[in-house]
Amino acid sequence: MHGVVLAFVLLTAATCCAQDSPPGAAKPAVLDINQAISEALDKNLSLVAERYNISIADAKIIQARLRPNPVLSLGLDYQDILREHFTLAGGQGPPEWNARVDYLFERGGKRQNRIAVAENAKEVAKFQLLNTTRSLVLDVQNSFLDVQAAKQSLALATENFTSLNEIVRINSERVRAGDLAQIDEMRSRVAALQSRNAVAAAELKLRTAKTRLQLLIGRPNVSESFDVAGDIRRDDKLLALAELQGAALQLRPDLLALRSDQARSLADVRSQLAQGKVDFTIGTQYHRQYDIIHADSMGFFLSAPIPIFNRNQGEVERARQEQRQIISRTQALEAGIANELTTAFQQYSSSQKLLQDIENNMLAEAREVRRIMEYSYKRGEATLLEFLDAQRAFNDTMQNYNDARSDYARSLYLLDSVSGHAVNP
Repeated sequence: MHGVVLAFVLLTAATCCAQDSPPGAAKPAVLDINQAISEALDKNLSLVAERYNISIADAKIIQARLRPNPVLSLGLDYQDILREHFTLAGGQGPPEWNARVDYLFERGGKRQNRIAVAENAKEVAKFQLLNTTRSLVLDVQNSFLDVQAAKQSLALATENFTSLNEIVRINSERVRAGDLAQIDEMRSRVAALQSRNAVAAAELKLRTAKTRLQLLIGRPNVSESFDVAGDIRRDDKLLALAELQGAALQLRPDLLALRSDQARSLADVRSQLAQGKVDFTIGTQYHRQYDIIHADSMGFFLSAPIPIFNRNQGEVERARQEQRQIISRTQALEAGIANELTTAFQQYSSSQKLLQDIENNMLAEAREVRRIMEYSYKRGEATLLEFLDAQRAFNDTMQNYNDARSDYARSLYLLDSVSGHAVNP
C-alpha cells in the first residue's frame, strides 16, 4: 500500500490537482482502508490546494530560466516643430531620427543560480506535499479506525440489549407463574432500558464517525448508506525501535523537505553573491539625418554600474543567516522525530502487551462466566444481581478488549506515520 500511496501522490502532483469525478459517477458505499486512503488522496480539498505549490514551483523555474529582454529606444531630434526652417548657416539641425538597442549581459552565473534556487524550491514543495499526505493518511486511518471501533461498540451494545430483553421476557413469565418477585422483573427492565440507551449512544457515535470519515475523504454530501469493510489492523510482527529510527531519518518527508531547503539556501547564497557581480549593458544606435543633409551613422555603447556602495551585501548576509537557521531547524526536527518515535514505540509496546493480556487471561473467562451465570439464572440457580454483575463484568471486559484492539491498531498506524513508512515503500 505504501508504494501505491507514493506513486499516487507524485502522479497527481505532476498534473497539478486532482480531477473531480463526473457528476453522474457512482461512489462506492462500502470502502476498505486502502480505498478510503486512495479517495482521500484524490478528493481531500486541503491536499488539492497543496498540490498547486508544485505548479507554482514549476512556474518559478520557467521564470528563472528567462533571459533579460533587449531594450529598444526610438528618438526624434532637432525637429522643426515651430517651423523656423533650420539652415546650416544658423547652426541648427539638421533633423534626425535614431534607433537604439541595449542588452544586459548577466555575469557571475546569475541565471544558473536562479534556476538552481527555483529547482531546489520545487524539491522542497514536493516533500512538503508528501508530508501533508503523510498527515492526511494518518487522519484517514484513525478516522477509519474510529468507525470500526464504533461498529464493534454498537455490536456489543446490541448483543447486551438482546440478551437483557430475553431475561425480561423470562422474568415476566416467572412473575406470572409466581416463581419470581416483581422487584426482580423491574430491575431487569431497568437494566434493559439502560442497555437500550447504550445502543442509541453507540449508534450516534457510529454516525458521527462515519460523517467525519466521509468529509475527510472528500465527500461533502454525507450518505446514510456509507460503511467500511475489513478487520481492525493486527500485526504480530515485532518491531525494533532502532530500525524505525533509522528509517525515519531517511524517509520522513518533513525532514527531507528541510534537507532540500538547505540545498536551496546554499544555492540562494551563491545566487546573492552572483547578484553582487557587475553586469554590462551593451548597446548600439543608428542615426539618420535628413532634410538639409542626408547622413547615416552608428554608435556603440558600454555601460556598467560602479560597485562602490551596493554590492548586495544585505541579501548575501540574509541568505547566509537563513542557511544557519535551516540547519538549526533540521537538527531540532531530528531530535523531535527521535522523541516522537520513542513515545509512539512506547505506546505500541504498551498497547500490544495489554491486548495480549486481555486475550490470554480475561476474554475467555469473562465470556464463560457470563454464559454460566445466564444459564444458571434461567434455571433459577442464580440471582438477578449475580447475573447482572456477570453481564457487567463481561461488558467491561469486551469493551476493554475492543479498545485495546483499536489502540494497538492506532499505534501501528502512528509508527508508520512517524517513521515515514506511511508514504514511502
